[in-house]
Amino acid sequence: MRCPFCGAPDTKVVDSRLSGEGDQVRRRRRCAVCKERFTTYETAELNLPRIVKRDGSRVPFDGRKLRSGMMRALEKRPVSTADIDAALARINRQLLASGEREISARRVGELVMEELRGLDQVAYVRFASVYRKFEDVNAFREEIERLERQPPPGEARQQLDLLAGLEKDELEKKR
Repeated sequence: MRCPFCGAPDTKVVDSRLSGEGDQVRRRRRCAVCKERFTTYETAELNLPRIVKRDGSRVPFDGRKLRSGMMRALEKRPVSTADIDAALARINRQLLASGEREISARRVGELVMEELRGLDQVAYVRFASVYRKFEDVNAFREEIERLERQPPPGEARQQLDLLAGLEKDELEKKR
């Protein structure tokens, strides 16, 4: 790694540790010539699927565009950057785990809405209004009513865990 301060080709790694969601390595380096310290980040280069747009065209996945769309929906909302980064990481993992070479823009939009629903309901409705092209106030009303009927994703997961625990207890009683 070349030193960004003096351009010397010889730098030494002083410290390495996991960063982010554990999918990145942070390295502190020191230049052998000018003795300056700097940080580098190492991530695996993964092939995310190409996005198939509504008109049938195909474009490479662009994480910046995904982040931009979520940030626009979350503008002026009380959601931490760490929560946003975690949501983006979950979306990326789902895209990679699909094993598909191509994925529809519609599916990516659904993943984003699922994450936004768990982060902030206002941001979810904002994103849904643009993504689903709401035509009038009734479309907003219907989406809000649907949102109110469904439990938040975190709550739904907890309920499933509780039910799984009950089934386990019932099995033990039968023994």
